Amino acid sequence: LFAVPTTAGTGSETTIAAVVSNPQTHEKYPINDPVIRPRYAVLDPVLTVGLPPHITSTTGMDAMTHAVESYIGKFYNNTDTCIKALLAVEMIFNNVEKAYKDGKDLEARGQMLLASHYAGYSFTRGGVGYIHGIGHNLGGMYGVPHGLAMSVIMPYVLEWYGAAAHKPLSELAELVGVSKPGMSQSQKAGAFIEAIKALNHSMNIPNKFDCIKDADIPIIAERALRECNPTYPVPKIMSKKDCMAIIRSLKA
Repeated sequence: LFAVPTTAGTGSETTIAAVVSNPQTHEKYPINDPVIRPRYAVLDPVLTVGLPPHITSTTGMDAMTHAVESYIGKFYNNTDTCIKALLAVEMIFNNVEKAYKDGKDLEARGQMLLASHYAGYSFTRGGVGYIHGIGHNLGGMYGVPHGLAMSVIMPYVLEWYGAAAHKPLSELAELVGVSKPGMSQSQKAGAFIEAIKALNHSMNIPNKFDCIKDADIPIIAERALRECNPTYPVPKIMSKKDCMAIIRSLKA
C-alpha cells in the first residue's frame, strides 16, 4: 500500500486510523487497525499546490491538533513520538500561514507535508483527545469539515484542561517562541493558546459555529465522551456537563 497525500493535514499516510460516517444516525467515529497503515508514503508538495487557501489553513491546523494532542496526552513517554510532535508543531507554526498566503510556495508546502506526516506518526502512537472527540461528532451531526472543526475547537479544549496541561503547553510556547522571561507555566500555556487563536485569525478561520442547535448538545456530548472515555490518553477526564458547556461555548 502506497499512500500519496494531497492535503497536509490528516497524516493518514502514516496512521492506523480511519473515520466512518453514518448519514442515517449523523454519527462519525474512528476505527483503528495496524493493517491500514500504509507501508510507503510519497510526500510531493506539487500535489498540494492547488489546494484553496481555506483548505490549506484548516487541514494545516488539523495537523497541529494531532501534534498538540499527542504531546499533551498521557502516553507522553516515548522519546521518538515526542520529538515528532515537537517538530510538527514548530514546522506548522513556521509554514502554514506562508502556504495559506502563497499556495505556490513549494518550500512551505513541502514543510507542511512533512509536518503533517510527523504529526500523524506522533498521534498514531501518542493518541488524540477531546478536540477530536467533539470535532468528529460536530462533523457527524452537521457535516462540519474535520479540519475546520479541529481549528475552532482546539483553543476551547486546551483552556478547559487548565493546570493539567500547563507543563506541556508551556514547553510548546517556548518551542515556538511565544513565551517571555519570567512567565509562569500557566502564563506560558496561555501564551501558546493565544498564539493558536492568532494563527487561526490570521487565516480567517472563525472561532464559533452557527450550526449548533441546543437540542443536539446532549447527544453530541454523549457521543464524544463515548469515543474518548476511557481510551484517549487525555490530561484530564471530561464529564458530560463539562463537554456540554464546551459545545455550548462553541455556538455562535
